Amino acid sequence: MDSSRQKKPRGRPAKDTGASLTRGQILAVAMDLIDEKGLEAFSLRDVARTLDVYPTAVYWHFADGRNAILAEVAAAAFADVAPSLRPENGWRDWLRDLFHRYRNALRRHPNFAPLLGAQLVSNAGVNPMLVEQILAALTAAGFAGRPLIDAYNAVVAAMIGYVTLELAPMPKDDPAGWARELEGKVRGLSPDDYPLIGRHMDLLANRAFIVRWQSGRVNPLDGGFALYVDMVLAGLEGILNARS
Repeated sequence: MDSSRQKKPRGRPAKDTGASLTRGQILAVAMDLIDEKGLEAFSLRDVARTLDVYPTAVYWHFADGRNAILAEVAAAAFADVAPSLRPENGWRDWLRDLFHRYRNALRRHPNFAPLLGAQLVSNAGVNPMLVEQILAALTAAGFAGRPLIDAYNAVVAAMIGYVTLELAPMPKDDPAGWARELEGKVRGLSPDDYPLIGRHMDLLANRAFIVRWQSGRVNPLDGGFALYVDMVLAGLEGILNARS
């Protein structure tokens, strides 16, 4: 039989074994999938399926699996959060810029909020230089010893907290219907029972925590965030002044 006329194999070609796959490709797909589907739905099988490779090809690059990818994806998404200004040359401006840069980064990747706010796995991807710079800013402010660590924890919690709450996602089950129902409840509150809510309804409705029916992903709470940052900085200064 003429070997040049042998039949070609039928069906779909075998998947790529991943020999040419790179970590960068995996991380890019993982970030896209989390942006699209959310953190809970993210899986390595989806990554492999999107890349058209076997799951073992993904594990070859990330032997620790899902947690290792999540750590590196978080690191990539927030690689440029730290301001370039040296914190000791103006700690207030540096911290203010840090808060705003973090919020901007998370607004680009809002589905990462649960990972950063509630899962320790993201710590594995944090650039130690960010920790060093926050400590430098607080040292320049005048904190030292145990109060320095307490201030550091307060700053990191504050940086993550407001934005995580602001960017909370809409319910997946009938979000439009849920929003209409909540809006009706808010606007239907009796001004006799809730006089301050009634008096400020036009300012509160969908513009304030608890009495809103849209996420900050589409309806950002800019004024509250600016005041929040001012309060954090004023609080740090007040603590330092009280101790001097």
